Amino acid sequence: VQLQASGGGLVQAGGSLRLSCAASGRAFSSYAMGWFRQAPGKEREFVGSTTGSGGRSYYADSVKGRFTIDRDNAKNTVYLQMSSLKPEDTAVYYCTRGRTYWTNSPLSAEYEYWGQGTLVTVSS
Repeated sequence: VQLQASGGGLVQAGGSLRLSCAASGRAFSSYAMGWFRQAPGKEREFVGSTTGSGGRSYYADSVKGRFTIDRDNAKNTVYLQMSSLKPEDTAVYYCTRGRTYWTNSPLSAEYEYWGQGTLVTVSS
C-alpha cells in the first residue's frame, strides 16, 4: 500500500486548502483513513479520521468545525478540507491508513501505512 498526499502550500490566515491522499492497493473502502500533522519542533498529532465508508468522521478538538474529512472510494482517495486556517495549523500533514474499518484513535501506532507528507504553511 502506498499513500501519496498532495495539495499543500502557502495560504493566508482565514483561508482554505484541500489536501488529497491517493492510495494504491485493494480494499481501500475496508479501512479507516486518518490525517496527522507535525509542526516544526513538535510531535506528530492526530487531526482526524474517517471510517471505511466515510460515513463517520472524528476530529481533534483543535480542528473541529474547521476541518472536514471525506473520501471517494471509487477513486481510492481521501481528502482533508481545511477552512478558517490559522498560523498554528502550519505543519506537514500526513495521511495514513488505519488497521481496521473504524478507528478514531489519536495514536500513531493504530495506523499502518503512511504517506510522505505535504507541507501547509499559514501566514498571518
